[in-house]
Amino acid sequence: MQDRDLLRTHHTLEHLRLRSTEIGQEFLTGFEAVEKIDRPAVSCFGSARAPEGSRPYELARETGRLFAEAGWAVVTGGGPGVMEAANRGCRDGGGLSVGFGIELPHEQQMNDYIDLGLVFDHFYARKTMFVKAAEGFCVFPGGFGTADELFESLTLIQTGKVLHFPVVLVGQAYWTPLLEWVRRSALADGMVSADDLALLTLTDEPRIALETVLDAFDAAEGKASPHAPEKADAQ
Repeated sequence: MQDRDLLRTHHTLEHLRLRSTEIGQEFLTGFEAVEKIDRPAVSCFGSARAPEGSRPYELARETGRLFAEAGWAVVTGGGPGVMEAANRGCRDGGGLSVGFGIELPHEQQMNDYIDLGLVFDHFYARKTMFVKAAEGFCVFPGGFGTADELFESLTLIQTGKVLHFPVVLVGQAYWTPLLEWVRRSALADGMVSADDLALLTLTDEPRIALETVLDAFDAAEGKASPHAPEKADAQ
C-alpha cells in the first residue's frame, strides 16, 4: 500500500519528492471530482459490516433518501454496509449519489448505487474530500474508521478549521455510551468543554438528521430556519 510505503523510515529525498508530487495530484483529482457535485451535499459514515435490513442500514438508507428529496447530494466512502445504504437511499430519492473509495489490501468493491465515484490511494486525500464536499456529517454506528471521521470532524470544528459544520450521530443506543464517557471523563477532567459537546446532535430520526443539517446550512446562508422549533423539541 502506498501509505504504508510512504511511512517507512528509509527513503531518499528524491523518492519523497516523487511521492509528494503523486499525492498532490491525487488531491487535485479529488478537488476536480468535488467540483462535479452541483448541489449541497452531506457526508454519511458508518460501518461497512452493517447488513441490509439491520437498523444502521435502514436508518442510513432513509436518511440518504430524505437528503436526495431535499435536493442534496449524498457522499459516502463508496463501500458496503452503511455506505451502500446511504447511496442507495439517495438513488431511491432521485439524488446525486457520490462515493469516495479507498484502495485496501482486502478488496472492498464500490457499491452499486453510485453516480459519481473516485477511488483514492491515500486516506488523507480522501478524508479531505469528505469535508470539502459536504455541509455536514451524519454518522451512523460503525467501528474505528467511523470514530476516526467523527473525532476528526469535531477537531476541525473545535479548532476553527471549518465553520457551520453540523455533526449528527444517528443511533442513540449505539452512541450514548460514548457520549456518557465524554461527559464522565473528558468533560469532568476539563479535557473538553460543554461547548464542544454542543457540537453534536444525537437522534434516532432520519428527519431530525436532515433538518439539523439543513438548518445549519440555512443559517450560514442567512436564511430563516423553518425547522428550529421541531428540532429543538426532538433534541
